[in-house]
Amino acid sequence: MTVTGRHYLAIPGPSVVPDRVLNAMHRASPDIYSGELHEIVPGIYEDLKRLARTRHHVAIYIANGHGAWEAANTNMFSPGDQALALVTGRFGEGWALSVEALGVSVQRLNFGKQAPVDADQVAAALQSDTEGKIKVVLMSHVDTTTSVRNDVAAVRAAIDRAGHPALLAVDCIASLGCDVFEMDLWGVDVMVCASQKGMMTPPGLGFVWMTDKAKKAGARSRWRTPYWDWTLRTDPSQFYHLFGGTAPTHHLFGLRASLDMLVREEGVEAAWRRHQRLAGAVWAAFDAWGEGDGKRSGIGLNIADPLNRSHAVTTVKFSAPLATDLRTWVKANAGVTLGIGLGMAPDGDPAGDGFMRVAHMGHVNTHMTLGMLGAIEAGMAALGIPHGSGALERAAAALA
Repeated sequence: MTVTGRHYLAIPGPSVVPDRVLNAMHRASPDIYSGELHEIVPGIYEDLKRLARTRHHVAIYIANGHGAWEAANTNMFSPGDQALALVTGRFGEGWALSVEALGVSVQRLNFGKQAPVDADQVAAALQSDTEGKIKVVLMSHVDTTTSVRNDVAAVRAAIDRAGHPALLAVDCIASLGCDVFEMDLWGVDVMVCASQKGMMTPPGLGFVWMTDKAKKAGARSRWRTPYWDWTLRTDPSQFYHLFGGTAPTHHLFGLRASLDMLVREEGVEAAWRRHQRLAGAVWAAFDAWGEGDGKRSGIGLNIADPLNRSHAVTTVKFSAPLATDLRTWVKANAGVTLGIGLGMAPDGDPAGDGFMRVAHMGHVNTHMTLGMLGAIEAGMAALGIPHGSGALERAAAALA
């Protein structure tokens, strides 16, 4: 079957890039020493702070999310340091591994694939560190694999309750612009993100936000290298040093357009509400599909409590291999690509035949969400996958 029309990428990054962002990038190479690029950069930095809800600092790197991890790591740690990693999925573990690769000793608190961080366990672990050897607590706000959303403010409270000096570093790669995040209000010291999810810009930009406290602590890091050093990257008046060399010219034009849409026009809080509504529609549909005949197909949401679910991505369970069968049919016949069950298969199978991930992040609206859900229902009907009824009606009601 030939699928006509525009294909819809409903994976948790890269997300749909708005035409306005693509058009902003579709231009000849600019002068990097003067002119429009220099004029827009200070505003980009200010809007990045507004997006993260901070009055502090932000650095931009030519990198993906893994590069943003490394940028934060090299400024926070020295050889022989210790970290406490709060793991709620594959990407929490990934950040821990990237820190270990620098020679840092990492203590893990692993909360599995279906539960959020338990702040009491964090407090207990820090209280047992009587010599204060742990330098940083690492956590994901949302882990893209499990779709769990962690309570960042509760972890900050646990650190304070333990009376521990560790920095709190948060991965918001999957959540920024989609889920409520308050860097200053919640007491976050370092936050990392990348351009390709809620920020609606092609992959290639990594970001690190940091407080004065984190910058001061980072001045002692022995892992800092000229490229990753965040010191010169936080002052927009020093244009050439902001990017460790040649600026990511076209990405900056695209980022300016995306920040216009997200921060200056829609507004961050309105974007949070939009993502909450769209997520609620997806949850309502899968709840309906999982009822009745759907129990035979093992259909269900990976995270039971809605309070612990991401508003950017939803991880869904099926009896294997139904998730992969459904994803394959929907892509080939309906022009919709759904996310693989990355990191969810018990045997380590990267595709995770019993799981799939449905993204509702970034440049997405009501008709895109309902169309995607309709494609999934058509696929289940075509493949004979038993499922409950009334899903689209419930999704529509959730959005109404």
